[in-house]
Amino acid sequence: MARNKKKKLWKRDNVDVSKLNIAESTTIHITQQLQKFFESKAEVYKFEDNLSSDERAAVHELCRKMGMTSKSKGHGGQRRVSVFKPKKQVATRKGPSSLTHLTFSEGAKVVLHDLFTQYPPDDEEVDKEKVGKKTERVDKMRRSKVDIFLKPSMSKAEIAKKVESLASKIERAANLKQVTEGRSKLPIASFRDVITSTIESHQVVLISGETGCGKTTQVPQYLLDNMWGKGEACKIVCTQPRRISATSVAERICYERGGNIGDDVGYKIRLESKGGRNSSIVFCTNGILLRVLISEGAGRLKTEGGAKPAKREISGITHIIVDEIHERDRYSDFMLAILRDFLPSCPHLRLILMSATIDAERFSQYFGGCPIIRVPGFTYPVNIFYLEDVLLLLKSVENNNPDNTLAVVPSEDPELTEEEKLALDEALNLAWSSDEFDPLLELVSSEGTQKVFNYQHSLTGLSPLMVFAGKGRVADVCMLLSFGADCHLQAKDGSTALELAERENQQEATVIIKKHMESSISNSIEEQQILDKYLGKMNPELIDVVLIEQLIRRICTDSQEGAILVFLPGWEDINKTREKLNASAFFKDTSKFMVLCLHSMIPSVEQKKVFKRPPPGCRKIVLATNIAETAITIDDVVYVIDSGRMKEKSYDPYNNVSTLQSSWVSKASAKQREGRAGRCQPGICYHLYSKLRADSLPEFQLPEIKRIPIEELCLQVKLLDPNCKIEDFLNKTLDPPVFEAVRNAILVLQDIGALSVGEKLTELGEKLGSLPVHPLTSKMLFFAIMMNCLDPALTLACASDYRDPFTLPMLLIDKKRADAAKSELASLYGGTSDQLAVIAAFECWNNAKQRGQEERFCSEYFISKSTMSMLSGMRKQLQNELIRNGLIPDDVSRCSLNARDPGVLHAVLVAGLYPMVGRLRPPHKNAKRFVETSGGDKVRLHPHSTNFKLSFSKTNHCPLIMYDEVTRGDGGMIIRNSTVVGPLPLLLLATEIAVAPANNDDEDEEDEDDDSDGDESDEDGMDIDKKSVGRHEEKIMSSPDNSVTVIVDRWLFFGSTALDIAQIYCLRERLLAAILFKVTHPRTDLPPVLAASMHALARILSYDGLSGVSFPLESVDSLTSMVNATEIDKYSPGKKKEMVQNPNGFLRSLTTQGTPKRFPCHHHNTRVPASKGPTNLGALSSHNVRPPLNSAGMKFAPQGSRLNGDGLATQSHGPRGDSLKRQRENGTG
Repeated sequence: MARNKKKKLWKRDNVDVSKLNIAESTTIHITQQLQKFFESKAEVYKFEDNLSSDERAAVHELCRKMGMTSKSKGHGGQRRVSVFKPKKQVATRKGPSSLTHLTFSEGAKVVLHDLFTQYPPDDEEVDKEKVGKKTERVDKMRRSKVDIFLKPSMSKAEIAKKVESLASKIERAANLKQVTEGRSKLPIASFRDVITSTIESHQVVLISGETGCGKTTQVPQYLLDNMWGKGEACKIVCTQPRRISATSVAERICYERGGNIGDDVGYKIRLESKGGRNSSIVFCTNGILLRVLISEGAGRLKTEGGAKPAKREISGITHIIVDEIHERDRYSDFMLAILRDFLPSCPHLRLILMSATIDAERFSQYFGGCPIIRVPGFTYPVNIFYLEDVLLLLKSVENNNPDNTLAVVPSEDPELTEEEKLALDEALNLAWSSDEFDPLLELVSSEGTQKVFNYQHSLTGLSPLMVFAGKGRVADVCMLLSFGADCHLQAKDGSTALELAERENQQEATVIIKKHMESSISNSIEEQQILDKYLGKMNPELIDVVLIEQLIRRICTDSQEGAILVFLPGWEDINKTREKLNASAFFKDTSKFMVLCLHSMIPSVEQKKVFKRPPPGCRKIVLATNIAETAITIDDVVYVIDSGRMKEKSYDPYNNVSTLQSSWVSKASAKQREGRAGRCQPGICYHLYSKLRADSLPEFQLPEIKRIPIEELCLQVKLLDPNCKIEDFLNKTLDPPVFEAVRNAILVLQDIGALSVGEKLTELGEKLGSLPVHPLTSKMLFFAIMMNCLDPALTLACASDYRDPFTLPMLLIDKKRADAAKSELASLYGGTSDQLAVIAAFECWNNAKQRGQEERFCSEYFISKSTMSMLSGMRKQLQNELIRNGLIPDDVSRCSLNARDPGVLHAVLVAGLYPMVGRLRPPHKNAKRFVETSGGDKVRLHPHSTNFKLSFSKTNHCPLIMYDEVTRGDGGMIIRNSTVVGPLPLLLLATEIAVAPANNDDEDEEDEDDDSDGDESDEDGMDIDKKSVGRHEEKIMSSPDNSVTVIVDRWLFFGSTALDIAQIYCLRERLLAAILFKVTHPRTDLPPVLAASMHALARILSYDGLSGVSFPLESVDSLTSMVNATEIDKYSPGKKKEMVQNPNGFLRSLTTQGTPKRFPCHHHNTRVPASKGPTNLGALSSHNVRPPLNSAGMKFAPQGSRLNGDGLATQSHGPRGDSLKRQRENGTG
């Protein structure tokens, strides 16, 4: 009964907020209160008791979207809503009714027999001291000298020669002379001397400049010319948040100075570098400089510890310019915290922060109140309209000119200077006291801004309108009112313009002002009425494609030219809007209208179309996401339509899930969108939200450091200073992440062995942090190296760090083709995997490119050529990093011998995705299947996933699913990319496994309909009947043939035998020992026992890596009918019919070795190399006696494991192979 009641309440609360009878202001207030509570440290928030039932329902629905829980309590007028942050859910022990059993195949048993014959588990050949001790060779690793950050070695004479050469170039070259003249007209040019002198006298300076002022290209040159003018060499490092910005600005400065890129001006970005020590100005991304600073910090600590001081890269840097700091990406916030700590010990270093005018004071205060130099910018005027205005415009039939629509809100004007204020004071005095109106009229007509129209005298408070009204200047009063002058302003004595006109008996002026005020009130009432009527029918958080189509049609009817840019949240809304336009008879003529889409995931050839001007008589309409806010400029845009919404990826630390939801933009973003209409000419911006909503928007977007998981940053903190507590350092940042985010990150780093339980940096952690990828990805690479499966791991590592290469189909009819193409690619490696589809796509693209078939492959399989090129470059760089660190040899040809072995490859995937593991649960009451995660969440597979078809499978089998992340979107929680895996890789790579007696009594504990509220503690979930355990304790591992239950991470159950699990325990220990040995002894071969064990492990995975995956793996041939039905290879525009061939045949021709084999061909049927010792199976041989007791009398528990208090034999991967069992009750480590 209680269960039914709960479901009923949930159904009632899951409502559309727009259907509730709530004022927009109330919805805004509730949302703001919930957001403040979510960002606070409070655990509970109670709303006031005056909420209506509809308002309480809105609270419940908004809480659901934010991942919080809510509960109403009380009766009548005393009923209140309480909101709770989610508690950390933990896995509970649920003994499934049908265990997945792990049994080694005959081939794997032979390999294990050979291995433990030669190297038994109690063998001491694994010299732990040797493995655990770091050799001097690690610190003396071969490192490529990065001298681009060292100061040029130039004499005064050489500098003087460069100055003379530059002056000569400008004098001789007409184009350089023209460029120099253009530079002198930039707004920042008049601030040149102020900038250089302030930087000389202050260590930190903030330059706050509007878009177009020239700060990015000119400030580095001012500093260089100033230093060269004094005869001093310098190294000016300028950071940019994006690669394209770093390279393009460097090239622009080279052009302005008549030089070549790589000489005086260079850049260093992730995949390429131009220039060296000789370069005086170097541009780089924030991430590049961050790694330099971290290595500097680590080097400084080693020097303090007594090591010989080395010449550090930062010692040669004279100036660091951090540009676009207002964007608040995670690297810039982290970097600023490090620089603030470094500055006292680097008195020679000058730090210049550059940003838009947004939030400049906060950055200044962060650096102790550093001076701010404010530079005005230049953009064309933009008229701004809001939803009320748009609704009136579309309703109006007599006024067909959008420029004259009611309630025009002009663009924000710059602040008046002191000189302008003095001039206005004087002009107002002359007009009021002496009837000399010409100076005031000249200022009003020439300046023409709201700041001038509404200026009030510094002493009397009189405004121009008050003066003209009191003096009876009727024409001037009408002019000012038409310009939007405020007739409600009051002078210092409390008088308004109307009252002054009445007092001075100016009857005509009085009548005009009264009529204007009545008209304004009437317009305001009409606006509110039409707005309320609209919001009563439409949810403002949804995109109204009908309204957008009507507005675009009105713009096209009332004006002849000018591109229209429409900002929409995501691809789904872009598609809906495009379909609406295409369905309209008005937009049918493609010679008059060009509808284009701009999204990061569409092919680059489609993206480039938006920059081309259409032919005369054709209107360009661009439907874009927020990619068009700052990253690009479409120079013919005149009209901007802003939906006010954006898809924002964020992180919920309380539920430990990523979120991808549509949300309102910030005021800063809204201003950027307005500016898109005024970059190259005057324009108009239509915001499709109310003025009330505009006032309630947040000032800025949440900083990225508070929107992402921060494992990588936490590890970088320990690399910077191993003795510093992570939370203490992150609290130094401008906006520190919440405690829960830090705790979650530390737990992940402890799980993978990067940090110890005491938060100490391990040797493995040091190596994980040395690679330019996420720590989890680094561990996958180490495992792939051990398994000779490096090539696909490089692809996965780079794709996860950048993006997957699949593009979105531009046409609706192509959607099925795109899904079929991805499934076909995945089938090359066995199917049931989105990650394997990426690996197959890269291999096929690489081969297609070598054969001149790149265009065809990318077209037929919806692949982004530019993304693939980027991934190719990233793979080469990452491979070079591994070589540089001594983890792989210079000749990498033998590092990927198992690259096409499905069992090994799936294990590599598990290494990279763990701990993101779940089970696909059986269908219940004809519903779709869902994935259950370790925290008990029920998550759906995304429709674009190759595994989506598993959602409809009726079998009761519960396969293991590895995934990259859980994302909470507007439609609930989903998994976008996943892979079906077998239990063996998980048992080998999981943090903790425990062995319990096989207990048939657990079989009735299957949770058929999980409606529990998740409040049980981990201790309760793992509670075991002690008497029952006592009865089985003597038998749990006493005999190799005993049946046991294996529990992974306290929630995944498998059946096996004591012998098989004992062997897995030993393999786990040797795997970790091998990785640690490789980390601490780069360029050294593994000891024989570890080398033989890794060789055997790869063979075992080849045999049994996919054991337990009962879903049929589709071969390429089995997909033929599906692919043919979607006409892949037959729907390429402009392709001749005779070129069409079987798509499977084309794809097969692009694979290196055809379909993968189920065994590694290079060592199939080979034996483990023989050792010189005697043959002895030891404790693991099924032919041997039962395992011996240990000194405490306990039954056999393999090396690195122990029996816990509940009678479970547990093993955890900890730093340096230490055996530790971490408690995770309520999320604590």
